[in-house]
Amino acid sequence: MMNLTDPFNRRLSYLRLSVTDLCNYRCTYCLPNGYQGKAKPNELTLPEIATLVAVFAQNGTRKIRLTGGEPTLRRDLPEIIAMCRAQPEIEHIALTTNAFRLGKLFPQYRAAGLDKLNVSIDSFNPETFYQITGKDECRHIVADVEQILADGFYNIKINSLLLKEHIQETLPDALDFIKTRPVTLRFIEVMQTGDNAAFFNEQHISATQIEKNLIQQGWQLKPRHEHDGPAREYYHTDFSGSIGFIAPYSKDFCNTCNRLRVTAQGKMHLCLFGGVAYDLRDFLRRDDRVGLTQFLHETMLLKPEHHYLHDKKVGLITNLSMTGG
Repeated sequence: MMNLTDPFNRRLSYLRLSVTDLCNYRCTYCLPNGYQGKAKPNELTLPEIATLVAVFAQNGTRKIRLTGGEPTLRRDLPEIIAMCRAQPEIEHIALTTNAFRLGKLFPQYRAAGLDKLNVSIDSFNPETFYQITGKDECRHIVADVEQILADGFYNIKINSLLLKEHIQETLPDALDFIKTRPVTLRFIEVMQTGDNAAFFNEQHISATQIEKNLIQQGWQLKPRHEHDGPAREYYHTDFSGSIGFIAPYSKDFCNTCNRLRVTAQGKMHLCLFGGVAYDLRDFLRRDDRVGLTQFLHETMLLKPEHHYLHDKKVGLITNLSMTGG
């Protein structure tokens, strides 16, 4: 099989697969009023996911990230992880989660083959965490992360949204956390979506100045690895952990794009903020692996060179729970 590549000679080796739109949090920047309704009945089934993962693996995918909504709300998540692990071509299986009940669930995920974990912690201050997420879970989540580290699983990244309102508190807290813990903490710039224009205008802050300040304090840029996402990550000899930034408005953000996204209903997005979703469902329902392979290679020719966020073009994404960001 040939690797999936786009017209700009970027190899698309990283699949972000949403397994549900459902989320149990009420984050100010995504679903401030909570998720409306129940999980959609048309989520991809296990056989459909098996077909999807096999075809992507045979066409150059080497890393799969399982996202939501909140992916741990799917009770069959261990089976989904095991399906990914069953593909010999897949080198890394990652999970992005809000870490609700993670301590209880994580051993099953690890046993099924999960080898990378991204946990959302938007503040280490329980009160601020509650303000942002609507959940009083901060202490539990930090304790679960500590336990997972104590059990010898170190491939942990913590995601924090960069919010103007809280940055004076969150940056020192983040640095304090990674001082003694071997985790990477990444700040993510707020991205504009269809629903959040007012919030974006109030809270967006660029990572550039923060990065400059850290470099002045002796932080050094880490080299990128193949199949990595777009974060710029820094290390410091005095810290056990590292700090990173995901800055979609920076000049070269899209240059190394290696990602494709598939929603919980089987629609493929060539770009998180693209205006078209390509429906893979018929191929998946019929287990048509030859047809899906051909369709993927044809569709890659349409992948754009970069997003158009600077022009306020946010595509089909009304909120970030739709494809896990």
